[in-house]
Amino acid sequence: MILKNSKAGCRIPDTGYWIWVMGLFLSVISIQATCKYGFRDSSPLPSEVKTFRVNYFENRAEYKNPQLSPQITEKLKQKIIGTTRLRQTNDDDAHYDISGYVSGYQVTTTGISGANTSQNRLTVNFHVIFKNTLDEKKNFESDVTYSLDFNANRSLSQVETEKTEEIVKNLTDAIFNKIFSNW
Repeated sequence: MILKNSKAGCRIPDTGYWIWVMGLFLSVISIQATCKYGFRDSSPLPSEVKTFRVNYFENRAEYKNPQLSPQITEKLKQKIIGTTRLRQTNDDDAHYDISGYVSGYQVTTTGISGANTSQNRLTVNFHVIFKNTLDEKKNFESDVTYSLDFNANRSLSQVETEKTEEIVKNLTDAIFNKIFSNW
């Protein structure tokens, strides 16, 4: 519908017209616009680095979840194979030699309601030992931690059954980032 302005003699489109024009404009813009993103390592792997070895991660925590060490060991191997060009080896002369251990596994109270515990936190600590056989200046030891809050009405074994995969994934990602990113 078009309205006519009696004073000026010009025609003014109604609001439906402007909504249509704006919709068309936004459609064209969204079709033309592209958004690209990606993750790039701030310091790519040197070309001379070809191999890696992940040694079996021990569990030295006072309380032991028997699933953690083998799962973190395998998950880290798979992550390195899947996201880098490095080739896995079991030789002592691997360019990147990765070892470490679960150093802590504890539950603490984080919330109290009345006289009862309402919230607990499971904290898992991992000690990473990284050796670069091509450049000893890049060797390091570091700790990574992952914490998970859960309702105090749930037992630790229930939480472990449901959340071990999440714990392993997050610790693996943290270990990988410590080794392959320049923070």
